[in-house]
Amino acid sequence: MEYATASRMIQAPLEDVFATIADIRNFSEAVDDIVSVEFLTEQQSGVGTRFRETRRMNGRENTTELEVTEYVFNDRIRLISVAGGTVWDTIFTVRSVENKTELRLVMDAKPQHLLAKVMIRLVRKMVNRFLQADMDAVQRYCEQVRCSKL
Repeated sequence: MEYATASRMIQAPLEDVFATIADIRNFSEAVDDIVSVEFLTEQQSGVGTRFRETRRMNGRENTTELEVTEYVFNDRIRLISVAGGTVWDTIFTVRSVENKTELRLVMDAKPQHLLAKVMIRLVRKMVNRFLQADMDAVQRYCEQVRCSKL
C-alpha cells in the first residue's frame, strides 16, 4: 500500500542530493531531529548496511533499525524497517531536471496484524508531516549547507 509520498525540486547537483540521502551520516546531519546513528554492520553504506537511528518525534526519542536493501548510485536507495508490527518500505529516488534535482520519496506500509493495520491509519497524518519535514531539511541542507562545504 502506498502510504505516503513527497517530492522536492532542489537547486543542487544530483550527486550532492544523492550523497545526502544515501549516506545516513549525511542524512543525520541534514535532519536535525535525528539525534544519533549506530551502525550494526561494519559497512556504512550500500546494500546490506544496517543501522539504528534515534530521532526526536513529538518531544520523545524513538529508535528504529533500518536496512539498506537497494542502492543504485546516483539513482535510488531503498530502506526497510519493521516497527509497531508494520514493515516500512521507503524508496528515495533522484533525477536531474534542467539545473535542479528532483528528490522523490515513496513509503509503503505493510501491517503484519490487525492492530498494526488500525495504528497505521491513525498515525498517517503524523508520519506524513515528519516525512515532509525531513524532505524540507534535506532540501535546505543541499541548497545551503552542503554546497558551502564543497
